[in-house]
Amino acid sequence: MPKPPKKHDFKPWPKGTRTHFGVPTTDRDFPDWHATPGTYIAGREHLDDLDMIAVKMEEKWGRDRLRLLVDRELREKFDRQRYKVNNAIWHGNLQDVKIEAERMMTAWRALDRAAEAAGAHLLAAEVWEAVTPDGTVVAVVRNDLDMRKVVAEGRHVEVYTMAEVARMLAAYPALANVKASFPGCQVERVSGPPRDPLDAIPDSKAPIDDPIPY
Repeated sequence: MPKPPKKHDFKPWPKGTRTHFGVPTTDRDFPDWHATPGTYIAGREHLDDLDMIAVKMEEKWGRDRLRLLVDRELREKFDRQRYKVNNAIWHGNLQDVKIEAERMMTAWRALDRAAEAAGAHLLAAEVWEAVTPDGTVVAVVRNDLDMRKVVAEGRHVEVYTMAEVARMLAAYPALANVKASFPGCQVERVSGPPRDPLDAIPDSKAPIDDPIPY
């Protein structure tokens, strides 16, 4: 009578072994919540919920606009929480991710309520259209969020965002030189939106009130 197959005896990794998706590693460049597939999936579920709220707020108020519609005190609290959730994502454990993602969702909702209470206007979609010689309709919109609001209605419509138009002008300087055909038409000043304060911070490793690690 044949012997039954031997059971595979899995021996756990020695205590203190660092793993990445369950595999032992000496690499320290990943957060603790990536240690096993299970902890990664659990963390991603919370971050997916956070991402969905962020997308919903951008669709409602416009990209990077909502935080500028509230007072400075609330905006600071929001930005501090953004830093904390980034710190959890890049350097934290699963519990850190769960806590900070939940707090970040609360922060988004607080800004939404504050903007509505202040009577802030929703960002309406704007679409500019023109027709090429072959009959194609060209539509230009502000951003990706407005692209979905273009209505074709049986027409062949090519949609471009303003960012894409800018890249095309940079790639084909001859197009930009058309400006030379209109004497007196000048761009006197170019100013962008307020800078995101988190862009100036090189890393989210330090606790939020530690000196900036330049």
